[in-house]
Amino acid sequence: MKKYPWWKALMDYGSSFVGIIVLLPIFFILIILASLDTGFPGIFKQERVGRFGDVFVIYKFRTYHSKRHTISNFGQWMRKTKLDELPQLFNILKGDMSLVGPRPDIPGYYDQLKNEEDRLILNIKPGLTSEAGIKYRNEEEILNQQKDPLQYNDEVLFPEKVKMNLEYYHQLSFKNDMYILLKTFLALR
Repeated sequence: MKKYPWWKALMDYGSSFVGIIVLLPIFFILIILASLDTGFPGIFKQERVGRFGDVFVIYKFRTYHSKRHTISNFGQWMRKTKLDELPQLFNILKGDMSLVGPRPDIPGYYDQLKNEEDRLILNIKPGLTSEAGIKYRNEEEILNQQKDPLQYNDEVLFPEKVKMNLEYYHQLSFKNDMYILLKTFLALR
């Protein structure tokens, strides 16, 4: 198992702290808008699998109407711009996540990997962004086009994400993280 790099911890805690301070006014505006749109509170919490397979609670701005079971126009815009994921800066500050790493999944996927090589992914913190996250940033649309979305996810998307996240694990470097962060920024434009 690789030791967690000092530069990664410094980058995660420093960037998330500064990001939260700078974006605090935007957080307040978005939480008010999300609360008005989907009901109070405008924060969505869900269990996800983290480093070493430990479960943690991830935060997002809520985009889904729980009573009507629909996503509003505002919610769709939040998801498209990825603004719904901004509260994950708090997950990074808490130490549950990293800026760059495999996107955290719900229990039943990464924690169920059997192959020892594949399980190496669990040695790194899940991230706000990743190569797989960039490639499949429209995952919801891809799945909605499938005859059997769950089967397609389990047989096509998830194995591809595992492969890409293993490549990230084996090429873990400051330079690679900077490249992925730049690529993420350019993809959001």
